[in-house]
Amino acid sequence: MSDRLRDDALDFHRRPVPGKLAVVATKPLATQRDLSLAYSPGVAAACEAIVEEPARVAELTVRGNLVAIVTNGTAVLGLGAIGPLAAKPVMEGKAVLFKKFAGIDAFDLEIDATDIDRFVEIVAALEPTFGAINLEDIKAPECFEVERRLRERMRIPVFHDDQHGTAIIVAAAIVNALHLTGRSIEKVRLVTSGAGAAALACLDLLVSLGLPRENILATDIEGVVYEGREKLMDPWKARYARKTEMRTLAEAIRGADIFLGLSAPGVLKPEMVATMAERPIILALANPVPEIMPEEARAVRPDAIIATGRSDYPNQVNNVLCFPFIFRGALDCGATTINDAMKRACVEALAGLARKTTPDTVAAAYGLESLSFGPDYLIPKPFDPRLITEIPPAVARAAMESGVATRPIADLGEYRNRLTQRVFKSGFLMKPLFERARRQ
Repeated sequence: MSDRLRDDALDFHRRPVPGKLAVVATKPLATQRDLSLAYSPGVAAACEAIVEEPARVAELTVRGNLVAIVTNGTAVLGLGAIGPLAAKPVMEGKAVLFKKFAGIDAFDLEIDATDIDRFVEIVAALEPTFGAINLEDIKAPECFEVERRLRERMRIPVFHDDQHGTAIIVAAAIVNALHLTGRSIEKVRLVTSGAGAAALACLDLLVSLGLPRENILATDIEGVVYEGREKLMDPWKARYARKTEMRTLAEAIRGADIFLGLSAPGVLKPEMVATMAERPIILALANPVPEIMPEEARAVRPDAIIATGRSDYPNQVNNVLCFPFIFRGALDCGATTINDAMKRACVEALAGLARKTTPDTVAAAYGLESLSFGPDYLIPKPFDPRLITEIPPAVARAAMESGVATRPIADLGEYRNRLTQRVFKSGFLMKPLFERARRQ
């Protein structure tokens, strides 16, 4: 990070008031009657209604639109185990994205607990307060166990975005890259660099979409994840151990159709890319420096289709394409979980959106003349207003069809119309950007 950017970021967080969040009342509190309705004695009516019918909490309180962003600060972005206090700016930033992109209220909760049992007990006890839980920046392999236990105990969605948000965007990019190249997911071979939480979630979702497990070779800092390996192994990684004589990424990558990198800068060498299958699909997602720079990959394979985690290259894999909208759909139908059907629906909606004609205003917001489906446009841009109108209805439909919606949406068309109206409300981040684009 440059000194200028660091100074600007600190000033941004400091002024005009510290931090990025505030609590704002949604009801008028201008008169004595307002006070008597908001608090004593009128508030008792709402309490009694919820005692009689607990489901009414969604219509009488903010719970149905409130997400907890929970971390213990053990794996924060590229900063590592910086602890819960230092992680707070990241969690506040996540809350801002929930609000700006999907109108969801979110509180950041930084918990000083690295013990799994203690962490789970604290979070589980918060269920009466929140409509959903977004787990964030918890190190592997503990994150797998934390999410599993909370999903079993809680009757609200628990979603580890570092795993599943990444997986959904990756899957959408791969689905569309395969569509472009005329390949079937059942017949391609994929190699990973990295076998942590995000990589394993990607593999799980791709397998649920039809990628044969035997067509996957995972690698990490110790090389190929093979049957019988003991070093740096855990039960979650062991699910993708293969019986093979290959031991290095260079060996594994030969003839592969897809490279999925969630590891470290520069691990994929140009000479490795040269050995991949025709029209290789390369997702180099290490940030800020990917496993291979796009220009290095194209120098040896001009036919490559490439995605990164960076905004200065095409096909940025950015979780903001997913988490605000999958939570919007889950909250609005009262889902008790975010299941595989809902994740697949999100993948399909994202992939389908990129294949449709993109409004010129979206291209203009990025300084482009146009955006059309192709090797450099596999997934939508974050400021595409169609994300809020397409993804939540798809997610809600999947929740209803899979039996996890407690408040089914009777008319999905009318629901989509309400979401469309949300796009141009004054508080929505994209409105000023799109108006600026129109003027230009």
